[in-house]
Amino acid sequence: MSFSVYAERADRDKPIHLEADRATVEDINRKDSTRVSIFTGNVILTQGTLHISADKVVIKEDINGFRHATATGNLVSFRQKRDGTDEYVEGWSKRAEYDNRTDKIELFKQARLKRGEDEVNGDYISYNMNSEFFQVIGSYEHGEETDTDNRVRIIIQPKNKSAESSSE
Repeated sequence: MSFSVYAERADRDKPIHLEADRATVEDINRKDSTRVSIFTGNVILTQGTLHISADKVVIKEDINGFRHATATGNLVSFRQKRDGTDEYVEGWSKRAEYDNRTDKIELFKQARLKRGEDEVNGDYISYNMNSEFFQVIGSYEHGEETDTDNRVRIIIQPKNKSAESSSE
């Protein structure tokens, strides 16, 4: 099952803006290893139309400039505009991992992804921001039950819903 949910392509070329109560950033001039930056307290990460809010964000940047962010919190949220439309994709979970090399976001524990009125829920959601592919897994499939509701739930609205209601 998939949604046509292409991320705003221009986001990748935009600078990353971060806000937090506290930050620890390793030496910018390191030349041979991964740099780790830790942001805590009401963290807001913005890159173009991509917006991530969390209690804590750890960003690892490799020597080629690719970044992997792990966001944790009571509820982490992300939102990003779809390419070529006025529609947004939104997600929530206890932990989110975003990799800008693959343009993939993974949502862990109490994961929820929404586009318009369509919505998916599960213990784990993997969402590729450049394609229409996502994967949803219930808690039993991870080998342990992490939530009392271990089922995947999906709501897909009819595509012609507004056309039908206007003709009645």
